[in-house]
Amino acid sequence: MSILEKMGLPAWTGLLRAPADGARGTGADAAAAITDTLRRYEMALSASDTGAVMKLYAQDGVFMPQHFPSAVGAAQVRAAYDGVFATIRLSVAFDIVEVVPVSEDWAFARTNSAGTVTVLATGDSGPEANQELFVMQRVEGAWKIARYAFSTTNPPRG
Repeated sequence: MSILEKMGLPAWTGLLRAPADGARGTGADAAAAITDTLRRYEMALSASDTGAVMKLYAQDGVFMPQHFPSAVGAAQVRAAYDGVFATIRLSVAFDIVEVVPVSEDWAFARTNSAGTVTVLATGDSGPEANQELFVMQRVEGAWKIARYAFSTTNPPRG
C-alpha cells in the first residue's frame, strides 16, 4: 500500500494526476493551475523579480534553500529572494515532473531545473541544475507556494 493510499488518497497513476474522486475538486484543473504557477515562478527567477516571486507565495510560505536556513513568512521569504537576486542571476527552465493534488486545497509538485547561474560580483557563470519539491496551497482560489525546497543535481565542485 502506498503512502497516498494510507492517507486515504488515490494511488499514483501518472505524471500529472488528478484525484480519482470528484470530492476533492477538479484535479485536472488544479494540475493546470499549479503548472501555470510554476511557469510564472520559473519566469520570475530568470527575471530576478522578487515582487513577482512574492505574488506566487502564500503569506505564511516557507522557502528552504540548500545550505541556508529556512525563510519563514512573507518578510523572510522576500529578504531571502532579495539576497539571492543581489548575488546571482539565474537563467533556468523547469521540467515539471509531477503535479499531484491531494485535496481540494493542497497539492505537491516535483520539478527539475537546468540552466546557468552568473555570480554578479565576478561575472563568472556555470551550469545550474536542481531538483525541487513544492507544496502548493489554494489560497482564495489561487494556487500558491506554501513550501519550497531544492537541492542541486550538479556534481560536487572540485
